[in-house]
Amino acid sequence: QVQLVESGGGSVQTGGSLRLSCAPSGSVFSINAMGWYRQAPGKQREMVAAIDSAGSASYAASVKGRFTITRDNAKNTVYLQIDSLKPEDTAVYYCDADGVFNYYIDYVEGRPDDYWGQGTQVTVSS
Repeated sequence: QVQLVESGGGSVQTGGSLRLSCAPSGSVFSINAMGWYRQAPGKQREMVAAIDSAGSASYAASVKGRFTITRDNAKNTVYLQIDSLKPEDTAVYYCDADGVFNYYIDYVEGRPDDYWGQGTQVTVSS
């Protein structure tokens, strides 16, 4: 069973930066879309940024201009560069991979999987 492995979280002060990374624990044939969500205490999980296999990205309004999502298709890795951090960005950040074809046969037969990472904590202090 493939898992998504996240890294890069931590504690920073307001205005600081972090770079989150996420990649599958094993090899997969291809991944359609990858994204980042976050969940703050007492709040629902929300989409932060997403990127498709062609590199087209979308962002939540609250992070536009401060967060940048990129991906390396050769490594099936997605990154989230987060700058100008604010205390309200404090949350557990989760990586999501949609349309994961583990093997070529899954792609041919149209059997995608979806995976979530275990989450990485980002804490921003004022």
